Amino acid sequence: MKIAFVGKGGSGKTTLSSLFVRHLAACGAPVVAIDADINQHLGAALGLDEAEAAELPAMGDRLPLIKDYLRGTNPRIGSAETMIKTTPPGEGSRLLRVCEDNPVYDACARPVELDGGAVRLMVTGPFTDADLGVACYHSKTGAVELCLNHLVDGPDEYVVVDMTAGSDSFASGMFTRFDMTFLVAEPTRKGVSVYRQYKEYARDFGVELKVVGNKVQGQDDLDFLRAEVGDDLLVTVGHSDWVRAMEKGRPPRFDRLEDVNRRALETLRTTADATYERRDGERYTRQMVHFHLKNAQSWANERHGADLAAQVDPDFVLGEGVVAPA
Repeated sequence: MKIAFVGKGGSGKTTLSSLFVRHLAACGAPVVAIDADINQHLGAALGLDEAEAAELPAMGDRLPLIKDYLRGTNPRIGSAETMIKTTPPGEGSRLLRVCEDNPVYDACARPVELDGGAVRLMVTGPFTDADLGVACYHSKTGAVELCLNHLVDGPDEYVVVDMTAGSDSFASGMFTRFDMTFLVAEPTRKGVSVYRQYKEYARDFGVELKVVGNKVQGQDDLDFLRAEVGDDLLVTVGHSDWVRAMEKGRPPRFDRLEDVNRRALETLRTTADATYERRDGERYTRQMVHFHLKNAQSWANERHGADLAAQVDPDFVLGEGVVAPA
């Protein structure tokens, strides 16, 4: 299952996504966690110290390797250099699976030991001073989008992505790559404004969206969120001594997380799992192609001097039954 955590900056989406990753690991589920936010904090939230987090390999820096591997023997892609972030897979493309070893994971993923087991952690890499004036942050998240386009995952397998803050996710088609999107919202006007943007943008693409109310301190906060987001409000999370200790760098064992918050995390999991039966491989692939054609026409064809619409394999549908070349 592919799951995104979104929300405005400071809403607590990184904290919630890290708690969800810990919960899945404690349940014994295989997990790939991806930090796609411009502010790279997921590693620290999963217990890495500053030096360990800084040493994580940046996916954006390894984009040529990722492209070369995923391209495989796809005859529609003349070279890895002509692949862009939206290039869809086709006959001959290599695909990624959650429970496997491959050169992309070898180069970009690192194991993080948690109470309940280990997860794979991947990061886009931070936006550095060298990028100022010459790069767009969305070019860094392109590595994540390309991997999601080539990812095949099944039930009880999880890819959890901590997305960039606010509505920046709509700068590409990556917001359509998920089975479930959890929007973390505080009980404030600013807190729900991103929800309204997401709801509007995602409506035409069938995005499964639920709201996680965070920093909820009483009935008034709860009533406010219910009035603003209605039935999209799934669960709420309040003060947590466990989280406070984690933020100080001294997290207790995860089995000491408050029962009410543990139940909230399990609700997130069961809600995400329920979307499995509603998966539509043809729609998923069609949306992938839609955004690729938009990118090709708006900038990529001119940059590469070729019609990248030719990269689309009209007979290919991404799904669990697809067999990719070795």
